[in-house]
Amino acid sequence: MAQEILIIGESGSGKSTSLENLDPTKTFIINVAKKPMPFRGWRTNYTKLSKENPKGNYIESDNHSTIVATLKHINDNMPDVTTVVIDDFQYLMANEYMRRANERGFDKFTDIGLHAWEVANAGKNLREGITFVMIGHAEQSLDLQGNRRLKFKTVGKLVDNVITMEGMFTVVLFTDVGLDAEGKTSYNFITQSDGTTTAKSPRGMFTDLKIPNDIKDVINKVNEYNK
Repeated sequence: MAQEILIIGESGSGKSTSLENLDPTKTFIINVAKKPMPFRGWRTNYTKLSKENPKGNYIESDNHSTIVATLKHINDNMPDVTTVVIDDFQYLMANEYMRRANERGFDKFTDIGLHAWEVANAGKNLREGITFVMIGHAEQSLDLQGNRRLKFKTVGKLVDNVITMEGMFTVVLFTDVGLDAEGKTSYNFITQSDGTTTAKSPRGMFTDLKIPNDIKDVINKVNEYNK
C-alpha cells in the first residue's frame, strides 16, 4: 500500500508550485484541471504518456476511469516511479457535476462521490514504495460544535455524506501564505489542526506546525518517520 499525502489550500497558495523540486524521472503527474504547471521547465520534464511515448510521466484527464486505469498502469508497468500526484482533484467532481447538471434527482451525487472514492482508493492501493499525493482546494464548513473550519472541497453535502476525503489519508497538510522575517511572501504547509482546519499528521512526524511547501522535503520526512 502506498504512503498517501493530501494537500489542501486556496488557489494561488502554492499547492502545485510545491511539486517543483520532485525528480521527474521518478514522478508521474495526473493533471485534472488541464492547466499549465506553475514552475519552469515542466513541459520538458513531464511528457504525455501515450502509445507513441510509453515512458511519458504525465497525463491530462478529468475522467475517473482513465485516471484509475493510469494508476494501474503506473503500478504494474512503471517500476521507476516513486511519486504519483493528482493535481486539482476537486475538478474531477466539479467537471462531472457540470456535465450532468441537467440531470434531475440525487443519483448523480452518489455517482460523483463513488468516482472520487474510486480514484482516491486506487491511489492509496498503489504498490509499497510509492508516495501518492493528492491536491485539492479548501472550502469552509461547520464542525459538530458549529465552529467554522476549512476542509477538502467537494460538490456539496450529498457527496460529503458518501465520502470524507481527509479520512482516507494519514497526512493532510494545509497551505499557508504569510510574510517571513524580511517581509517577503512565505509559502508553507500547516501540519496539524488548530481547530480551524482538518490538517493532521502522525505525532512527531514534523517538529514544526508550519513547514516550507516543498513536497520533496515532505516525502523525505514521511519516509524517514516510517522507517
